[in-house]
Amino acid sequence: MNRRDALKLVAAGAAGLGLSTEAHAFPFGSTRKRELTAPQDAFLEELTQAGCRYFWDEASEKTGQVRDRAMAQIPSSHGKETRRASSIAATGFGLTALCIADWRGYLPRNDIRQRVLHTLQWHWEQMPHEHGFFYHYNDMETGARFFKCELSSIDTCIFLCGALMAREYFKNTPGIGAQIAELATKIYDRVDFPWMLNKETQFSMGWTPEFGFLAVRWQHYCELMMLVLLAIGSNTHPVDGIFWQYFRRPIVSYDGIRYISGPDPLFTHQFSHAWFDFRNVRDKYANYFDNSIAATKAHKAFCLSMKHWYNEDYWGVTASDSQRGYQAWGGPPELGHIDGSVVPCATAGSVAFLPQDCVRVLMSLRQKYGKDAWGRYGFTDAFRPSAHWFNPDVLGIDQGIGVLMAENLRTEMIWATFMQADEIRLAMVKAGLTAR
Repeated sequence: MNRRDALKLVAAGAAGLGLSTEAHAFPFGSTRKRELTAPQDAFLEELTQAGCRYFWDEASEKTGQVRDRAMAQIPSSHGKETRRASSIAATGFGLTALCIADWRGYLPRNDIRQRVLHTLQWHWEQMPHEHGFFYHYNDMETGARFFKCELSSIDTCIFLCGALMAREYFKNTPGIGAQIAELATKIYDRVDFPWMLNKETQFSMGWTPEFGFLAVRWQHYCELMMLVLLAIGSNTHPVDGIFWQYFRRPIVSYDGIRYISGPDPLFTHQFSHAWFDFRNVRDKYANYFDNSIAATKAHKAFCLSMKHWYNEDYWGVTASDSQRGYQAWGGPPELGHIDGSVVPCATAGSVAFLPQDCVRVLMSLRQKYGKDAWGRYGFTDAFRPSAHWFNPDVLGIDQGIGVLMAENLRTEMIWATFMQADEIRLAMVKAGLTAR
């Protein structure tokens, strides 16, 4: 299929979705709906629009940085949102959410495009960095490092995915597209990936001015795929394709399901897939999209094994807030003190892998607990109805994975647009990820 045919397909499908005429000219994705009923699609539209609103309302107009977390409900005069900690990862999800908002016409397009341009310009010219890597948390109005946090390799890559997504989506936009594309490329090209290796074969998870490189490395399969592929595809500071072979791929077997996974929460099988399209490629180890389907099925079986808490309409636990604070919980194997709480982004982030099962859960949660669990930006981060606990906050990265994967399920727009990047296609080939 050539570009002209692709655009015809987009236009035809978009007409069926009710998208505006202006939106047709930019993305390259198929707009094919995937076995969704009208009520299911309407629900995902509501979830997507509410999530995109988070990334607009909770971003600084000065820097484009997105708040790490915010109140789930509309702040009253007694509870104005004053927290200023932003997340560089949430900002990356936010750049992609702005592409979706433009594509679907949620907000005035000129305002969206100016926000994207200004965000990239600020991160290129003023955002503190070391060798191109950004700090995990920052003051959303000044960019100053927060909490004495680390310079984060993976969170910087989530931002880079958002920047490259914006480049590919807006690059042909008259008047502003060339500037967006140039800035996104400059930010990507500035990242010195070999520096983060610190002369080893696996990337460090971060660096601090006080202690240098963190000892902990990206050693086994998880969300690290985006980091390795962005490094391999770099125009200016690449690593060799052999680095794709340097992380371990442990096999987990649960309830008759075998798949590659570390002892990590479900989100580790979701984040890279929000941008990278692994559906039709594999290396000598696996098809990683199929692997995430298996991981989601195993997680569902794991939850349903705890029958006193979970059922077909209520399951899903991944890293989130809890009554005991933030936890990297889930399974299998069991991680953390699971107490019957449900985390909506667990199923929202897997809707593209197991659509019917995950959408069923999300719609059920909305219907049964919406009064307390659904706010101005969609679902609150986590809740435990049996204890009458509903988290008062939403988290940017948890909102982001649900919004992006819902769009991929509905139209494949993010996959199709992001994968237009020359660097990404080259990285996939160098890593040995080919159609088989």
